[in-house]
Amino acid sequence: MSVLQLLLYVLFLTVLLAWSATGHVAVRADLTHVDSARGFTKRDLLRRMAARTRARVDKRWSPPRPRPGGGGNDTGVTASVSREGDNLYSEYLIHLSIGTPQPQRVALTLDTGSDLIWTQCGCRSCFHQPFPALDASASSTLRNYSCFDPLCAWGGLALSGCTVNDNQCFYVHSNGDNSGFTSGKISEDTFTFQANGKAVAVMPSLRFGCGMYNTGNFKSNESGVAGFGRGPMSLPSQLKALKFSYCFTSIVESGNSPVFLGSFGNLDAQATGPLQSTRFARGPSEGPNSSLYYLSLKGVTVGNRRLPFDASTFALRADGSGGTVIDSSTAITTFPRAVFRTLREEFVSQVSLSVANVSTGDADSMLCFSISPDQNVTAVPKLILHLEGADWELPRESYVLRVDGGDDDDGLCVVINSARDSGMTTVIGNFQQQNMHMAYDLGSNKLSFVPARCDKL
Repeated sequence: MSVLQLLLYVLFLTVLLAWSATGHVAVRADLTHVDSARGFTKRDLLRRMAARTRARVDKRWSPPRPRPGGGGNDTGVTASVSREGDNLYSEYLIHLSIGTPQPQRVALTLDTGSDLIWTQCGCRSCFHQPFPALDASASSTLRNYSCFDPLCAWGGLALSGCTVNDNQCFYVHSNGDNSGFTSGKISEDTFTFQANGKAVAVMPSLRFGCGMYNTGNFKSNESGVAGFGRGPMSLPSQLKALKFSYCFTSIVESGNSPVFLGSFGNLDAQATGPLQSTRFARGPSEGPNSSLYYLSLKGVTVGNRRLPFDASTFALRADGSGGTVIDSSTAITTFPRAVFRTLREEFVSQVSLSVANVSTGDADSMLCFSISPDQNVTAVPKLILHLEGADWELPRESYVLRVDGGDDDDGLCVVINSARDSGMTTVIGNFQQQNMHMAYDLGSNKLSFVPARCDKL
């Protein structure tokens, strides 16, 4: 047997072993937080999270705005590509490689709020990334799609058409406010998934956007986005994975987080609390929000008081506004203004600490309390999200963060965000999901979650 034949045999076995007995893929891959091991203080991390959340909420979750000069509303699309300064949308990055015979590294934001997989590739105009962009010409297995292929017209792309010279499928994926976009050719190639620094599964013929033109002020360490939404171009959909899960390590840790596709791994492994489940709520049947993961949020409790808002406050409205979405690429859970202000007032009334100066004067600002550097605060009101069939009591570290004050007092911050003028959608962010094993069962239409030591999985 020649060396080439041996390599092909090993490749075949790797693909074969990645499939379960039911014919669905079963893959584990590594995630890292975008700010992991970059030397930021907790105050820096909180500031960056807040900036990313503000940008994401303003651009992704705001109600449609009229186009300049009239002419209807801009409904937007689900890609999250524009950056402004430090207002980054990147959160947890999935690490994998694309192409053969030498797989090339990519780092993609895991985004349950979008569908398209895309990475910088064959660059004509690209943002800076800390490793080489994908070289399409170096892969022997890369194939571009014809614009006459049904995928180009009916594959869930927001905007697509033909290239002039070779009739290949060209896509454009844009933010709702048109502040940035990615565009290029729709391609397919072999993906190699990595866990613990090693290749663990090889999957051929996965479709992705070879982003040749990518605008926006990217200042991070990602090369693109891996859509995990419900649409046909998302990574779970292409792998025919009716199950996937992730377990985010804390942002103050530097370890890897696991993501599982086609299985949940072991939900009992490293669990530190009970397993609960809630059904996904019905979302819009069409449009850019049809691939999102909606939940039925019935209410919120702070300490010993349930806030005076019923399920209608958090429900999807007939016009498509509102609703409660769980989103991997929004950092901080965001409530409509009225809910946030009431929640903030409850924490102020139940915590026997002085409100920090940075939190005074603006009822929509994040709430921080002032504490001395040597002060040990043990009593913090519990925070519970009442979902259909489950009461999610958040661990303290998933909504409270102590930050160093430098020359001033330290801050004890309640890490919850106000939507301000950005509409009525409630978004459950990834800070609240950290050290929770979040399991998406699309076949049974339910979300399960269990507190876990994610760094030990």
